Amino acid sequence: MAAVSPTSGVAGQLESLMFGLSQLFLVPVLLAIAVLFLYAFFALGAFAWQWQQRRRRNPAAFELIEARRRVPDLSLAELEAEAATRLETVRIVTRVTPMLGLVATMIPLGPALKALGDGQLTDVSRSLMVAFSAVILALLASALTYWIANVRRRWYAVELLQIEREGEGGN
Repeated sequence: MAAVSPTSGVAGQLESLMFGLSQLFLVPVLLAIAVLFLYAFFALGAFAWQWQQRRRRNPAAFELIEARRRVPDLSLAELEAEAATRLETVRIVTRVTPMLGLVATMIPLGPALKALGDGQLTDVSRSLMVAFSAVILALLASALTYWIANVRRRWYAVELLQIEREGEGGN
């Protein structure tokens, strides 16, 4: 009885298909990480601007208080929903970029391991450079947006408390 190779037949075709499909995602994942990395710095700039405006007590920097001033009959629940909406993108980036970084690390590892087995150390090095560079950029983007999201969440919580206290005092 002949030994059956683990990569022969249907299993081998399925493995080849899955490998090929995973390789198709490398470029889109790398592009997504690059875009989210740039977004993190855009968000950092917007955050720094808002922080500076808040220090100067510019009313426009206090977004929920300003929204309540424009539309006095907004409920606290509506203002909380507004705060959640304003935090949504930065929170999604915080959570998605590490996942994409992991994907961008794992995709090149298959070819790197194959190249290692074939003794092609240059190809191993190239694949690992892509893998680790992508995860580093993804984690930096995530760390920046995590910090921004948490500080803004605190700002919004303080604004909501202030609005609530003003509402209690006005009754």
